[in-house]
Amino acid sequence: MKKIAFIGGGSFTFTRTLVRDLLTFPAFRDAEIALMDIDEERLDFIRRACEKIVRAGNYPATVTATTDRVEALKGADGVLCTILAGDVEVWKHDILIPKKYGIDINVGDTRGPSGIFRALRTIPVMFDICADIEKYCPNAVFLNYTNPMAMLCRAMQEKFPKLKITGLCHSVQGTAAMLAEWVGAKPDEITYTCAGVNHQAFYLDLKWNGKDMYPLLKEAMKDPKILNAEQVRNNMFLHLDYYVTESSGHNSEYVAWYRKRPDLIEKYCTNGTNWNPGVYAFVLDDYLSRKDYWRGDFNAFLDTPDEEVDLKRGHEYAAYIFNAMFGDHTLFRFNGNVRNFNLISNLPYGCCVEVPVVASKDTLEPVAVGELPPQLATLVNTTARCEEMAVAAALEGDAKKVFWACAFDPLTSAVLTLDEIQNMVDEMLEQNKAYLPWYKG
Repeated sequence: MKKIAFIGGGSFTFTRTLVRDLLTFPAFRDAEIALMDIDEERLDFIRRACEKIVRAGNYPATVTATTDRVEALKGADGVLCTILAGDVEVWKHDILIPKKYGIDINVGDTRGPSGIFRALRTIPVMFDICADIEKYCPNAVFLNYTNPMAMLCRAMQEKFPKLKITGLCHSVQGTAAMLAEWVGAKPDEITYTCAGVNHQAFYLDLKWNGKDMYPLLKEAMKDPKILNAEQVRNNMFLHLDYYVTESSGHNSEYVAWYRKRPDLIEKYCTNGTNWNPGVYAFVLDDYLSRKDYWRGDFNAFLDTPDEEVDLKRGHEYAAYIFNAMFGDHTLFRFNGNVRNFNLISNLPYGCCVEVPVVASKDTLEPVAVGELPPQLATLVNTTARCEEMAVAAALEGDAKKVFWACAFDPLTSAVLTLDEIQNMVDEMLEQNKAYLPWYKG
């Protein structure tokens, strides 16, 4: 019997989806699903939701729930992390303070000033989790879903090099399915090689039944409905020739071109027809609204008759990876977050990159992809080097490196002077001093 530990198990959508997927594999039908969260109310809800999935599938699996991380981790074969370090009253300032200085943020969980400060708060917590894994389940496979993905994985993989750690994002397979739909293809007819950094990886090779799909994609964008579905990403594609993985709202924050003036925000970031169009503080507003109705969503699922529960396996990578490594050992190729040891030759050595990875028995093997095209390398190098600076700041407790990481962020530097950036960073450091014991003010 295998044991899968969920750290931050109160994440309703992720945990429920991943448990459903896991139990579809014969190797995990009788698994112990060990849920851990510090929020007892959410933990109780997700325990009952997982027990419902077990009943609906008539699985011999067991579900346990605890607020004790060590109890959840002891003897685990696989660990999944979906934590959020600090509630909305903490992280809202990552968005509100930059706005005072003129930086308009849509999501703010990945990079730029907001992502950097989320990383500074979260890296120490991730180190605590890794230390417990090293002590209580050192052979476990640790799959991280928490953002900022690249900075967290980069820090953990340096501090705990013996652990089997990678980070997962559904943007790669999700975007591929979207592009397939736009050209009239089925997702399983699409093949690709995708590489870069998390949320800023590009399909370097994109084929439909073995033929280059990019000309068809450009033709599809003559349809205004498709063109406007992802305004930022589609505009980037038409100029850069390669399609990026993460949504327009996110990508509008990562580059200098779209959020630096109100007229550009109106043109590119507010009228898209897809989810997360790019309006200011989208995720903050969404999170605050969900505080009022998440219990209703939980109860609606719990009230669904067992026979109507959807047990069909989805497309998240985690269950497939676990199955390849300690299930029936079916090889599985996915895009994961790993350190750049000769994987992308024109990005910084040792930075965190998102590249193809092959999971097999007890092994995660990254695949080298060579060089990024020069226009992509220029863009992604800036991102990777800012992330390297931010991780160094966290590891060394260096406020100057926090400033430098923010100062070279494309959107920040497009909007603010160095003096303004310094003032903003000082205010954000002061706001977060309870989470940064090294910061003396």
